[in-house]
Amino acid sequence: MYKLLNFAVHGDHSGNLVALEKGVDYVFDVLRIYYIWGTEKNAIRGKHAHNKLKQLIVCLSGSCDFTLDNGSDRQVFHLESPTQGLYVEDFVWREFTNFSGDCIVMVLASEHYDETDYIRNYDKFLELIK
Repeated sequence: MYKLLNFAVHGDHSGNLVALEKGVDYVFDVLRIYYIWGTEKNAIRGKHAHNKLKQLIVCLSGSCDFTLDNGSDRQVFHLESPTQGLYVEDFVWREFTNFSGDCIVMVLASEHYDETDYIRNYDKFLELIK
């Protein structure tokens, strides 16, 4: 499962604030946070799925495209605002590309890094979800 979320923005003349809260914006315990920047425009990142990882993905600056695939449906999401995020559960193939020069992507993850949780072959991914 995956879905695009719109976050509540609190702002005034001094600026804006988005607060991400468990139970409101996501449902998992955050065990890992990482961010990605300095990526070439046409690079393709991701190219994998996970067995048990949930993520909340936010483009803090700039923009990029996320292609999400659950084996029967493939959707492209253009992220360009820190007021939106992608919620992505396990067994969803993900790729992202089309990075602007100022793109910074932050990811909140439900698990610590574990290489054995990654499915890095698309054909194997399709086999596992059948």
